[in-house]
Amino acid sequence: MSLTITTPELQSYLESFARFEKTAVGRELGWLRELRQAGFARFCELGFPTTHDEDWRFTNVAPISRTAFQAAPSAKVSRREIEPFLIPGAACQLVFVNGHYAPELSSVGKPPKGVRVSSLAEAIKSESDKLQGRIGRYASFDKDAFIALNSAFLADGGYVHVPRGVVVEEPICFLYVSTGYTAPAMAHPRNLIVAEDHSQVTVVEDYVSVASGVMFSNVVTELYAGKDAVVAHYMIEREDAQALNVSTLRIEQERNANVESHSVLLGGALVRNNVHPVLAGEGAECLINGLYIATGRQHMDNYMLVEHAKPRCNSRQFYNGILDEQAHAVFHGRIIVHKDAQKTDAKQTNRNLLLSDDAQIDTKPQLEIYADDVKCTHGATIGQVEENALFYLRSRGLDEIAARRLLLYAFASECLDRMRTGPVRTYLESLTTSWLPEGTAQVESAGAVTPRNWEELG
Repeated sequence: MSLTITTPELQSYLESFARFEKTAVGRELGWLRELRQAGFARFCELGFPTTHDEDWRFTNVAPISRTAFQAAPSAKVSRREIEPFLIPGAACQLVFVNGHYAPELSSVGKPPKGVRVSSLAEAIKSESDKLQGRIGRYASFDKDAFIALNSAFLADGGYVHVPRGVVVEEPICFLYVSTGYTAPAMAHPRNLIVAEDHSQVTVVEDYVSVASGVMFSNVVTELYAGKDAVVAHYMIEREDAQALNVSTLRIEQERNANVESHSVLLGGALVRNNVHPVLAGEGAECLINGLYIATGRQHMDNYMLVEHAKPRCNSRQFYNGILDEQAHAVFHGRIIVHKDAQKTDAKQTNRNLLLSDDAQIDTKPQLEIYADDVKCTHGATIGQVEENALFYLRSRGLDEIAARRLLLYAFASECLDRMRTGPVRTYLESLTTSWLPEGTAQVESAGAVTPRNWEELG
């Protein structure tokens, strides 16, 4: 069940889409124009989800559905402003400001021969024939209003194509920067990552703010991993306290492909993280690993849908959450084992630490098994900092705050340790330490803003 969009907001989207179509990149391409129009029509039919929809049962998107957003305007950001967000050791660093590619801030570097790294808008202009049949192929908007809305306003984002047999050693980073606004603004980044057979690549998406403001980021990333490909994808969300972020990662894996999805959610008022891999080739493996840290009145929703479509595939889901003050988090992990997916091995685990009496977690691990020769397990735990462990550390000379932070870091490190050793993991270890909640002063000193009640945005 979905709620029809109220007239003022629908009128705002209609006007925005009409303006967008007149100037959108690739508007002369029939296939792209049809995709956008179909996406917008489907968005109008579906409307935004409500808490009556099972997949959105614990998340109220009223701050999004009741706000008349306008397309985020172009803006200038200095190199000095983005320096703190750059990950050292990246092969390429593409920077987008308010959803628009900023070449003056980006560094494409010299990727291996044959590897294409560019903005999606540039790729649409120069090699649209390669994108046709890829964009929209993996991320279906038939039942998803946010994917439909993203497809309607599809214009720019990151594009990576790794040819057969090529190994990209250093990470490729997409940095999405939002600036302050006088009115609510929206951006719809679209990323396409294609790793051909026997290739290897690491891609990082990082969402940050350089000023305060109500910004709605609606992100869709399509990732294709060919036979025997090895791909690591990182999603980092650390936006302003008023930010609204809905991201969807849709993965298609061929035979023996190995894909890792790592999410680190720290900022924002309302965050929804969707990860949907389809293990479409025999012997494929997928790791879905995430860490979310929320305080104040932040709301973080993680929705995992893993589809085992072929035999002898393995998947692992590990998500850890740390919640303080009146934060609310959701974990909905769903594994579907299709009839032909015999010899499936799937595991799902969600662990949570609640640091206050008012923090809340709704966790729902779920299995749907239509094959008879499988090994599937799931579980969830909710607890507090272990008093015996805290007493032990204090007996060794640590004060209470230091002891608590050490225990929280150990809990967070369960997720960090599953990441490959390298510059991204090193960076995230430092970043996570600075965001661990042990008093508001600690969080603010790390450059974050204490989140306000996100429901007020509605």
